[in-house]
Amino acid sequence: MSVNDSSPHIFVLPEDKANRDVANGFLLQIDTRQVQVLPSAGGWMRVLEKFENEYINTMSGNLHRNVVLLIDFDGKKDRRDEVQKIIPDSISDRVFLIGALTKPEDIRKSGLGTFEEIGRKLADDCRGNTTVAWNHELLKHNAEELTRMMTTLRPILFPQT
Repeated sequence: MSVNDSSPHIFVLPEDKANRDVANGFLLQIDTRQVQVLPSAGGWMRVLEKFENEYINTMSGNLHRNVVLLIDFDGKKDRRDEVQKIIPDSISDRVFLIGALTKPEDIRKSGLGTFEEIGRKLADDCRGNTTVAWNHELLKHNAEELTRMMTTLRPILFPQT
């Protein structure tokens, strides 16, 4: 299913199948057709390549477009800085970078549930303006980005609230 390009919408570009499953779990908890989870890119560097080659130009021409880059940080705290270097200032307020500090498999193993359940819990937090799941040891590094993301994306994700 495709989003309506002439209305505010979100593309989620996941690194791999695990991230895609988390994103799809998130989608199960929201009531909007303005979010599209794209096919897995096949690695965090491929997410960046795909973003640079396919989305930067389309975002410049469509002010309704928002993109969430969903990657594994692989334990590298400087990964956010590295990724932000490729995001043009002109669209940086509509590009969001989130992901597990290591990898989603580690979150699953820690007892937060299946990938789909993790996504559902993250969506429930976003809807309720809480941070229970987001405060997980492998997700809490997203706090600042989550605040920025929810300020911009809440009306798209939860249009009735």
